[in-house]
Amino acid sequence: MAKNKTVFKNVRIVSDGHAKLTDVKVVDEHIELIAPDIPLDGSEAVIEGEGNYLLPGMIDDQVHFREPGLTQKGNIYTESRAAVAGGITSFMEMPNVSPATTTIDALEAKFEIAAKNSVGNYSFYLGATEDNLEQIKKLDPTQHCGIKVFMGASTGDLLVEAPHALDDIFREAPTLIVTHCESSPVIGENLARLESQGITPTIHHHPIIRDVEACYASSSYAVGLAKQFGTQLHVLHLTTEKELSLFSKGPIAGKQITAEACVHHLWFTDQDYEQLGNLIKCNPSIKAPSHREALIAGVNSDIIDIIATDHAPHTWAEKQRSFMDAPAGLPLVQHALLSLIDQVKLGRMTIEKVVEKVCHNPAIRYNIPQRGFIKEGYFADLVLLEERKPMPVSHDSTLYKCGWSPFHGHSFSSGIAGTWVNGNRVFDGSKVIDTGIAGQRLRFER
Repeated sequence: MAKNKTVFKNVRIVSDGHAKLTDVKVVDEHIELIAPDIPLDGSEAVIEGEGNYLLPGMIDDQVHFREPGLTQKGNIYTESRAAVAGGITSFMEMPNVSPATTTIDALEAKFEIAAKNSVGNYSFYLGATEDNLEQIKKLDPTQHCGIKVFMGASTGDLLVEAPHALDDIFREAPTLIVTHCESSPVIGENLARLESQGITPTIHHHPIIRDVEACYASSSYAVGLAKQFGTQLHVLHLTTEKELSLFSKGPIAGKQITAEACVHHLWFTDQDYEQLGNLIKCNPSIKAPSHREALIAGVNSDIIDIIATDHAPHTWAEKQRSFMDAPAGLPLVQHALLSLIDQVKLGRMTIEKVVEKVCHNPAIRYNIPQRGFIKEGYFADLVLLEERKPMPVSHDSTLYKCGWSPFHGHSFSSGIAGTWVNGNRVFDGSKVIDTGIAGQRLRFER
């Protein structure tokens, strides 16, 4: 049987904290050889790297692709294609769809949709509620990425606030718990204070309503529960300097409690509300520049272990509503990696640190075998940068179903020349290549 072979010539690979110029040979799904001057026999597809970076594909552990039930905003088909165009080769998707993913049956139904429609590799979280503990206990640690707990910042069944329910979930969790941490009581008090002063809230009040204390009260509670019960905990989208004190520095391997930042909190500040308004309304809120700088410092000091997107599309019409009625969230997967490459160009972090946070560490934290690194024998999930080709962004150039980007009008310093998932080229630098070859279900060695 003929094999699918690709050889990347003269690429700078980044893996395990080092960058080096070499060739990479891919056979079928896996990387077969990494060496200089790999000989060709004419049967390979040859990709001339011209000294550009070849990176492991980004593993995004926090996306909202909106299927089922909210598909006017996005779906697994459209958003996975936007993701691979952005160099994201694997994703883990959240349970706040309609109906919410709170049973094993609902969880497996999403895997079935992805098996038919996702061009990237995939997994899905089970959403915790105050009464689905028996479903949580049925999770298979080798097949399911984790449990999402909305601690005070969601609606309906996915809001988990009762102490006894949180105790049970943290005690019994068979997999990693990931948390959205904002305190509903603190948020309510902040909003009531504004209203008592006769203030009608606008987008500029968003970081006042969802402030530092709202975040810290909830994240410190989650960390305390994890320590009490010995739970594996990953706290999503930190936004404040104060929260960094809850986490330890150092390599991710062996950590029980880990922390994450998102690309938009590393990029935007509250000064951007004036121009972008509700387009950058998200929860937790984008805050003052000092917090952004603290998050970047946390990335570089290894307090923050992972960088993700929290990709959360809403329609343009929804975002044009008044501040209190506009939904929170923004679409990010197509430009997340490019925004981090710009951070490198600005001197805020190194390319090795970016790869560590978006490729290596998600694979380590979630125990994903043979992904997240460029190594012989590993899956060929790869992204080739085009460093000397700026990438302007417009709403019309996005692949999101919602049709807009918060980066509209910005030109990134680099572009993406190609993305490969399991050895198959799925993006050629300008369009997604739809061969009918789907991504794979992620497996976990636990």
